[in-house]
Amino acid sequence: MRVRIERTNFPRPGLYLTDSPRPRCGDCDGQGIHEWDYGDDTGEYAGTDWAYCPCWNPDGRWLLLPLPHRPRWLPRRGTGRDPWGPGDYSNEPPF
Repeated sequence: MRVRIERTNFPRPGLYLTDSPRPRCGDCDGQGIHEWDYGDDTGEYAGTDWAYCPCWNPDGRWLLLPLPHRPRWLPRRGTGRDPWGPGDYSNEPPF
């Protein structure tokens, strides 16, 4: 098992100890999944299918430290405004 620490919000906010794919796996080259393209009856591309490699268990994770939920009254960081732009609308061309 190759473990790493991951911060995630599902199923609850916290720091989790998770399994990672084997970096030198000959089957998946360290990606943890196998992908293959498939086509329809005419031979045209119809999509990509994938499956987990046996060197990785994506469901193997354990909660190390629960983190508190973000309060609803706390403002979000992003305001949607360009931080390097002018404070209001510009009257210089181009408009």
